[in-house]
Amino acid sequence: MGNIRPGYIKSLAHQLLEEHSDVFTLDFGQNKENVTKYTTVESKVIRNRVAGYIVRQLRVKAVRKK
Repeated sequence: MGNIRPGYIKSLAHQLLEEHSDVFTLDFGQNKENVTKYTTVESKVIRNRVAGYIVRQLRVKAVRKK
């Protein structure tokens, strides 16, 4: 079983990856800073979830490329 994330977290993450895909990496800490930089999210919990989901999506993308 995996994590179930709300749609607003997924949609925000996908939007950020489309617009700023070159700045996001597999580093969670750096992604947290970038999410804060490119959005108006005030909640730390939502920011962390979005950053974590971005890391997850990039890992899945890297595995599928192999």
